[in-house]
Amino acid sequence: MGIGAEIEEKLRAAFSPGLLEVVDDSEAHRGHSGFQEGGESHWNVRIASERFAGMSRLARHRAVHAAIGPDIIARIHALALDISES
Repeated sequence: MGIGAEIEEKLRAAFSPGLLEVVDDSEAHRGHSGFQEGGESHWNVRIASERFAGMSRLARHRAVHAAIGPDIIARIHALALDISES
């Protein structure tokens, strides 16, 4: 299973999102720090879930990072997040 599928699985389990897009944006960073041949180093995640209601922006980011977990976070270079309520 690739990193993108792992991220998606963990976020679906934690937040039951109405919207979830996990995009490998690594190729756009070719030649930059952290780029890995074959991709899976730079990720864009767009997620919307009712579970983010009432949470601050910082709390939402922390919740997503916690759900993804330190194992996956350690294997990627960058994670851009767009988080909203459903």
